[in-house]
Parts: sequence; structure tokens; C-alpha cells
Amino acid sequence: MSEMEVQELGDKLLSIKGFVFPESNKNSLTPEYMEQLKTFQIRDDDVYVVTFPKSGTVWTQRIITLLYEKELNESGEQTSYDLMPWLEFPNEGEDHSNRRSPRLFCSHLFENLVPEGLQERGKIIYVSRNPKDIMVSYFHFTRFMKILANSETYNELMEKFFSGRMIGGCWFDHIKGWYTNKDKYNILFLRYEEMIRDLRGAVVKICEFLGKNVSDDFINSVVKKSSFNYMKSDPKANYKSLPDDIVDHEQGAFLRKGTVGDWKNSLTVAQNEHFDRVYQERIKDLQLDFVWDFADLHS
Repeated sequence: MSEMEVQELGDKLLSIKGFVFPESNKNSLTPEYMEQLKTFQIRDDDVYVVTFPKSGTVWTQRIITLLYEKELNESGEQTSYDLMPWLEFPNEGEDHSNRRSPRLFCSHLFENLVPEGLQERGKIIYVSRNPKDIMVSYFHFTRFMKILANSETYNELMEKFFSGRMIGGCWFDHIKGWYTNKDKYNILFLRYEEMIRDLRGAVVKICEFLGKNVSDDFINSVVKKSSFNYMKSDPKANYKSLPDDIVDHEQGAFLRKGTVGDWKNSLTVAQNEHFDRVYQERIKDLQLDFVWDFADLHS
């Protein structure tokens, strides 16, 4: 009998040990599979991009797959998802253990749920984003994704954000877990806002972390192909191939704005002040310095 139980949260969401995911994934992410992940065998050249949802996952995923283009022998048909799948959401009949090296993975898992072998091998890139923009992005994302229930108001969504009733679970627990346990891992922390401000600098930093010695021309190509406008029209990266039973293409796109401070266009003064009070109380033990406004990017 598994010690992990599946909890039904409503809103088309399930939870295992605080990790929240769509009920449409219930056949792939089971308590048994979650337990198996703890002993998943890590290889030295494994690369994991870990994020809380809506923090730049798809963006970073595309950067990494471009950097490993040569090793992966990317064909014209393979998308970023094909080359760098989610660790916790295997496709039916897929065994991540059989993937050839170098293996690239994305994950939204909490620190205490990832394979224990990551403390000895492999590399992790953790991308964070200011939580107000995460929340606003998620608001629009749930309207685009048919497999998720959307919130009618930002007040409603804010309470779900605080309580962890959204994909990924509780943002506060997620970021605390990874930052407070960072010394256990070979890990690079990046900020979404940092990538917006200086994408080339972020790509160079990633290359240095991964030990990839590449030419300036190659870096320039990666920067071009991972720019927001390029990705919006790139079928390998824009997730427009998702079927109609999962997404409502008339309600938006996986890649929506790609900016900093969009929360200012959505939250009222009262909502923003409420968010700040909860944020300051729950994050006070961590020294985090987010950029909240596009105007502050270069200050």
C-alpha cells in the first residue's frame, strides 16, 4: 500500500503530498509513480529545469533544447516537449529510464519529491519569477486550458494562490524548499526578470553552468530562437500542437505576453496591498529580491 494518497481538491485538480496537478494526469502521475521517482536513477549528464508553473518553464526549456541540439540530433518534427519532457508526467508507455543521454527534463516538483540521486549527480536550473506576475499569468492560463477550472475573479484566484489550490501547489512552499536546500544540489538559480533584462547574459550563464563551450555565433542563434516573438511563431516551441480537447485556442496561447509587471494591469490597489501583507509574512525568512515592475528592470 502506498503511503502517498491522492486528494481531490475540486476545480479539476488532484494533490499528492501537496503537489497539485490536473486530474487529467491521474493515470500517469500515481502515488506509486511518485514513490518510484524518489529512487529514479540519475546520470551525471542529466539536466533538470525546475520551476513553479508560469515562471518561464517553456522559455527555459527551449533554451536548453537549443543548446543540446547537436547532441540530441533534433529532427524537424521534434518539439521542445519531445526533447525535454516533464519528469512527473510520462506519456503512456514511456519509461524515462530508457532515454538516451544526455537526458533533459522539466519539473514542477517540490524539492522533497524529486529523485534523491539529484543530490549526487546531474544539474538543476531553478527559474523563479515574481509571484504577482505568476498569479496573473495563471489567471489567463486557466482560461486557455480546458483541463483546468478558471477563477472568476482575482480575489478568488489570490486565495487559491495563498492556499496552494492551483497547479504546482503552494508557491511559498515550493520556493522555500528549493532555496533552503540549495546546498544539497548542483543548482543554478535564475530569475525570469533577469532573462527578460539580458537574455544573452542568461544564456551565457547557463552555458557556463552546463560546461558548454560554444561560439558567439551559436549563442547569438540560441538567443534569437529563444526570443519571445520567435518562439510565438515556432511550432517546436509554442505548444500550438496541443489538441482541442486540452486547450481553447480562441482564448489565448501558451505564450501570452512574456513581460514583467503585468500584474499592475490586473490587480486593484486593495488586492495588491493584501498580497503584499501575506507575502511579507510568509516569505520573511528568505532573502528574495524580486523585480516587480518593468521600469525597475535596469535599475
